[in-house]
Amino acid sequence: MRQPSQTGQVAFLDLSERAKFQITGTDRVRFLNGQITNNLRKATEKVAIEACVLNAKGKMNAHIFVSALAECFSVDTEPELRETLRSRLERYVIADDVQIADVTDQFSLFHVLSEESPKPEHGRIVSVRRFAERGWDIWSDASHHDAVRQQLSSAFGFLNSVAAEVMRIEQGIPRWERELTEEIIPIEANLEQRTIDYEKGCYIGQEVISRMKMSGQTNKRLCGLVSPDDVPLQPEMKLAAPSAAGREGGWITSATRSERIGKEIALGYVKRGFNNAGTKLDAFSAANSAKRIPVEVVPLPFL
Repeated sequence: MRQPSQTGQVAFLDLSERAKFQITGTDRVRFLNGQITNNLRKATEKVAIEACVLNAKGKMNAHIFVSALAECFSVDTEPELRETLRSRLERYVIADDVQIADVTDQFSLFHVLSEESPKPEHGRIVSVRRFAERGWDIWSDASHHDAVRQQLSSAFGFLNSVAAEVMRIEQGIPRWERELTEEIIPIEANLEQRTIDYEKGCYIGQEVISRMKMSGQTNKRLCGLVSPDDVPLQPEMKLAAPSAAGREGGWITSATRSERIGKEIALGYVKRGFNNAGTKLDAFSAANSAKRIPVEVVPLPFL
């Protein structure tokens, strides 16, 4: 019998649409370690690390997961970054013996939420933390996609994209094109503990990240938001203080109804001075700023 994870889920997700790359060459370790925020030497064949790829200003170019094989690194990221991430990495391959191959269509990728490791007939099992706690990735040849999915279906429930999105928001996990954009610094998105190693060598954007750590301050921070009146919230709503001055306080990035919490909830960036737990704000759309929805800032994760 499969054991539930700490969040109570015993389920699997099909992440095969994610962009996937293999990085090879004798300089691959030094090269890739100079591109990512985490320490590449923590990645093994059985354990993946989470990391960010930044520009020189410390802002996000990509959010990735990396595992190591004998002759290459396997990297996966959001489908939207399939072209841009490869171009971004190749820009810094100058005199290095490094090759970056797009293998998106060659491999299937599933993620299992369970305390126990799954035992598929096909594929490589990798321990990785994509949600609140570690789960298990299954990398397999694309030709085995249906067979692996059928086998997982016999042991786990299938978590579709809608249910996965609700769980993601409940757990406060940022996502590309929602909470993560090229204007966001990882610390602002609460990715510091998950993706940044302050003891590793230099990487692009490190100076900005180190400076923020020393100051201990950010201009904004990803926070949880709850609608006390149970009124639905929407992405791109603005946030403001409920005073006459109505100073702008941030914006909403993702929103949903959580049946487990029994409330309308959202993720959003809240500016410094407004992002303490318990702070009351108003949410409103740019098209109708007069219609305001009271919200309260709460700690993440919701669950």
